[in-house]
Amino acid sequence: MFEAWGRFVERRRWWVLAAALLLIVFMGVWGTRVFGSLTSGGFAVPGTESAVAADIAARDLGRDDADVIALYSTPSAPIAQLKALPGVTDVTQGPVSGSQTFAILHLAGETGAERHDAYVAIKDRLTATGARLGGQAAIEDTINRQVSSDIGRAEAISMPILLILLVLIFGSLAAAGLPLAIGAIAILGSFTALRLLTYVTDVSVYSINITTILGLGLAIDYGLFVVARYRDELRRDPATALARTMATAGRTVAVSGVTVAVSLSSLLLFPQAFLRSMGYGGMATVVVDMLAALTVLPALLAVLGPRVNALRVRRVEPRERGAWFRLASSVMRRPVRYVLITTVILVALGLPFLRVSWGGTDERVLPAGAEARQVSEVLVRDFPQTTTNPIEVVVTGLADPAAYTDRLRHVAGVTDARVTGRHGATTRIAVTYPGIALSAETRDLVQRVRQEPPPTGRAYVGGATARLADQLDSLGSRLPWMALVVIVATFVLLFLAFGSIVLPIKAILMNVLSLSAMFGAIVWIFQDGHLADLLGFTATGTIEPSMPILMLAVIFGLSMDYEVFLLSRVREQYDLTGDTTRSVAEGLQRTGGIITGAALLLIVVVGAFSTSGITFIKLIGVGMLLAILIDATIVRALLVPATMRLLGRVNWWAPRPLRRLYARYGIREESVPEPALN
Repeated sequence: MFEAWGRFVERRRWWVLAAALLLIVFMGVWGTRVFGSLTSGGFAVPGTESAVAADIAARDLGRDDADVIALYSTPSAPIAQLKALPGVTDVTQGPVSGSQTFAILHLAGETGAERHDAYVAIKDRLTATGARLGGQAAIEDTINRQVSSDIGRAEAISMPILLILLVLIFGSLAAAGLPLAIGAIAILGSFTALRLLTYVTDVSVYSINITTILGLGLAIDYGLFVVARYRDELRRDPATALARTMATAGRTVAVSGVTVAVSLSSLLLFPQAFLRSMGYGGMATVVVDMLAALTVLPALLAVLGPRVNALRVRRVEPRERGAWFRLASSVMRRPVRYVLITTVILVALGLPFLRVSWGGTDERVLPAGAEARQVSEVLVRDFPQTTTNPIEVVVTGLADPAAYTDRLRHVAGVTDARVTGRHGATTRIAVTYPGIALSAETRDLVQRVRQEPPPTGRAYVGGATARLADQLDSLGSRLPWMALVVIVATFVLLFLAFGSIVLPIKAILMNVLSLSAMFGAIVWIFQDGHLADLLGFTATGTIEPSMPILMLAVIFGLSMDYEVFLLSRVREQYDLTGDTTRSVAEGLQRTGGIITGAALLLIVVVGAFSTSGITFIKLIGVGMLLAILIDATIVRALLVPATMRLLGRVNWWAPRPLRRLYARYGIREESVPEPALN
């Protein structure tokens, strides 16, 4: 199938490139306008008590969120002037602390995007009154601008480094430019896919960073694999070389792409719009990468032919038995020792994850110099008895609000409770407290408030802290199902690719080890704050729970990318020789440099994003960097050869019924091409 596809693209290369050019122009014009359609929320869980509280309050009482907080260095705020601003529906005067006060502004708009537009329209006029601006709208605006800045900086950092590394890997400017071209197409494709998704669902602003990392990283990986194989095959005529490249590297790209997409699809099991938008956006990006690598790239190779080696800056001579062959042979001479040592290292790295502490995101995800963050910090420090994120108790059918409000005032940890809205049978009570809204102590307070039922009617406890508590419960209940989907799907795909049930089990166990090591390092760095000054973030003592889940889906898929590429070459050699030890050594020799190069290129991409000013984007960047580094070195170079040597022929074992299933439905060519001779 893939060989036939390669021959088709070779014959129709100019048509393929013409269609691709039209699509690229469309994506460049339309897709890059995605930034104005994204949201910074999406962490709430529909159907939970906190979500029901928000829905009832919005329906019966109207919104009571602090959209904008205007902080003044004077004892009074220009309330009348603020009320006269367009798009402002209400203004509340805050208390005085020393020579400071603040005002809370509520903005018109049914959606977050509409309120954001209202804020942007009056932002300069608010600043002109002498205010420093905070609140949800200001934080969202700061995040939007930071994300856009981060992407521009990451691309400016990574692209020149990627080009230099690709030239060093290939020794040719022409060959080096091809993966970058596919990477540029992938970025435009990811923007276009995200904008299409905004018409059917909320899409998180943070998905831009994630899809850009995925799009650029995978595109360069796939481009590297395909171009390297094509150059190996060029001892034959160009048309045959392209057909064989698609039959081998093209098949690997397809299997890898489907595996990564299926891994990302597990995010759709979660009801949070944040994770679902990451799942949809990530899957769309992987599909764009895969299609570009299987259509545009072979068409470009067909046009170039032997000229893919043009503009040579150094000669790269492949070797049958180079450093990677010697490394694999050395490892396989002492497999037990290497398995024990690497396993102990990975387990030790993962131990800090056993003491992970979950928490939410607040203004501290922003850079320390961001005005919206500074305003929030001033409120916590100088107005300790005031909170702009109260626990909201929405009660239906409450006969005596005063008595119930008084009961809530006496709950341990509550500083005050007051009725902030009443209409018909619905009452809203704001419960204030000292400290930080998303802390474990405030989550405990939410539970105590929930244990105080009203004398009549029914109470729904909401607010930011209650949303976090409900989010933790929701994530915990669905995480086992996510793990099941990822494991089963990975097992099935790897079985269909290699006809073995042992290799998928081994690959899954190794991924679990490398992921646990990465998660342990993340806790040590970001929760404990050991590298906070070096990396430039504020440690909160917690990890936002959506981040490890997102990283699990992304990194599990990326790890399988390298696994599939390595095992594909090992399987080719095994089909020729029937010798597992020799096949592993030769497979690692043929792929070790490419896998290391691909990992290094992906590290450059994610490393550039680890410079983000948004803390949890930085967390994802650092986490992916560590995971790729661990996977490409300890796992692929040491643990895989050692375990395959220990297992021997068992690596390729499957029960007879499954062997028949593989013979009928396996993802393979009818006649596997002979591997290229160096």
